[in-house]
Amino acid sequence: MNCPVDWPEPIVRVQSLSESEVPVIPDRYIKPPLERPTAAKQSTDASDVNIPIIDLQGWDGDDDLRATILGQISEACRKWGFFQILNHGVNPQLLDRAREVWREFFHLPMEMKHVYANSPKTYEGYGSRLGVEKGAILDWSDYYFLHYLPLSLKDCNKWPALPADCREVLDEYGRELVKLCGRLMKLLSINLGLEEDVLQNAFGGQNIGACLRVNFYPKCPQPDLTLGLSSHSDPGGMTLLLPDHQVPGLQVRRQDEWITVKPVPHAFIVNIGDQIQVISNAIYKSVEHRVIVNAAKERVSLAFFYNPKSDIPIGPIKELLAPDKPALYAPMTFDEYRLFIRMRGPRGKSQVDSLKSRSMT
Repeated sequence: MNCPVDWPEPIVRVQSLSESEVPVIPDRYIKPPLERPTAAKQSTDASDVNIPIIDLQGWDGDDDLRATILGQISEACRKWGFFQILNHGVNPQLLDRAREVWREFFHLPMEMKHVYANSPKTYEGYGSRLGVEKGAILDWSDYYFLHYLPLSLKDCNKWPALPADCREVLDEYGRELVKLCGRLMKLLSINLGLEEDVLQNAFGGQNIGACLRVNFYPKCPQPDLTLGLSSHSDPGGMTLLLPDHQVPGLQVRRQDEWITVKPVPHAFIVNIGDQIQVISNAIYKSVEHRVIVNAAKERVSLAFFYNPKSDIPIGPIKELLAPDKPALYAPMTFDEYRLFIRMRGPRGKSQVDSLKSRSMT
């Protein structure tokens, strides 16, 4: 299964549609009735419901505090698949500048952004669609995708040269988040009853993958008819999202409800990806989420993906298996799984669930 070298139709930048002030969105952005934001049940008390918020202050401190934090993360992973972390050790000024350089990039003249236009082959660069199905219904968003690790894929020339400090800020941001993800992997491993380095070693040790997708959601004249990003679970290992804390948009599916996440300033939103679901044999589960758009405000978010080494088979860790707990998934490399996703585009939890059905037959 080879990925096409180009998109099936000419690319239309959603930002250009938004800035043209069209009163009606084109048909190809209109979701089927059951997929629209108003179709599904929303959380019943929006003022109270939110994903767990965990303060990591002192996680390297005394044993009691560490045990409390471990317990909070364990419960969040098992019951939600999503949580926010505060006092995570990444400089708040770096977070603010990282978000702002991307906002500045997306407001550059279109011809300057087109220099970085991407293709389905790698997705790296400036994009406006996922999946290569001709005639597909599209999401109301543009994005920029780039690689941090492995170093063989890191090419700073593919990163925006403007704003002037963009590459410097992104490099520092990537280094800090790789370190933070490594610390979180230890906590997840301990909570699975494993030695702290088992999960990291299953990912390939230090030879892991890391990449960034910056999402730009322009203002939309008919936000009830479309989505900024369709329902999906993340295909990789673990995601750290730096949200636009002034404009909520991320929704997390919990049972039959969609809960709009209320971001905390300078917090990261952490979520379990499909690869950790596979490695943990579904003790931890990735969770469907989507993004709604706004008629009055644009929105910028940075999704950092921490992934296994791309060419090693990923399957359930043997320490988590037993006669009454057989492996639910056959091993598959992340390269194979990522290509599987890219060909189809976002489709809820059907991608990882289909792997389970394969292994059970």
